[in-house]
Amino acid sequence: MNNRHPYSFVVLRYVHDIVTGEFVNVGVILLVPGERILKWRTRKTIGRIKSVFPDLDREAFVTAMRNVERGMRSSAKQLPKEGLFRDGKGLASYAKSVVPNDDSSLQWSSVSSGLTSDPSKTFERLYERFVGRYDVVTKAKKTDEDVWRPVRTLITERKLDVSLEKKVISGKTDSIEFKHAWKNGRWHAYEPVSLDLADADGIKDKARRWRGHLAAVADDAKEPLKLHFIIGAPENRQLMPAYRSAVEILRGSPFEPEIFEESQVASLVDEIEDEVRSHQQAG
Repeated sequence: MNNRHPYSFVVLRYVHDIVTGEFVNVGVILLVPGERILKWRTRKTIGRIKSVFPDLDREAFVTAMRNVERGMRSSAKQLPKEGLFRDGKGLASYAKSVVPNDDSSLQWSSVSSGLTSDPSKTFERLYERFVGRYDVVTKAKKTDEDVWRPVRTLITERKLDVSLEKKVISGKTDSIEFKHAWKNGRWHAYEPVSLDLADADGIKDKARRWRGHLAAVADDAKEPLKLHFIIGAPENRQLMPAYRSAVEILRGSPFEPEIFEESQVASLVDEIEDEVRSHQQAG
């Protein structure tokens, strides 16, 4: 006896920037029409999304997700009607009745399908695959401080007369503190970023967090800034494609940051030395 039943599902995405198309999955709907089973779940916390998009409007997002849940509960009451949701198109129509596919930040994926003998287990697997697993925090093996240490050592060895200090750059709604900065006409900040993380998603997410944070400050920044990123590569060479993508994400950030990889630390310190000499001559 064949107990496998056709099912279809869609994934709800939060698209932070319609132009770039960057998104985070925030929900899943599963339909097993032959069993008249409809399951859904949306993300209840925003920690993952806030870490990727620091300028996220928390209140607006939470309200939107509550409205989605309310819409799903209301529309699900129609499920017992005979003939409802006979195919994937039916599921798409249901999803769009809850969240229309327009230019808003919440968007549906296309409908996917499969066979299941255990709808509950299939739903849990799908939610974990598309939403839940990204809640795991990945930790750096090589820390930001590890990336900065060779820069500090070389500055000391060359006896450069530069006093690096903390500097807060503020915009209208947010601010960023840089730990290594000095002023030479404008502020120069040197920010170590370790991308030695456990997986590709963690690597790109860290770059996205920096880009989002900078974007939240750049438009209304009260002081000019020259930003330098010193990037630490992952030890796992299989993660280098994700690392390269992350570097390009950082390169495209506001403030037009200059990128230095670990092998280029000497070049960075050369640049600092030139800036120090220029500053001393001007003084």
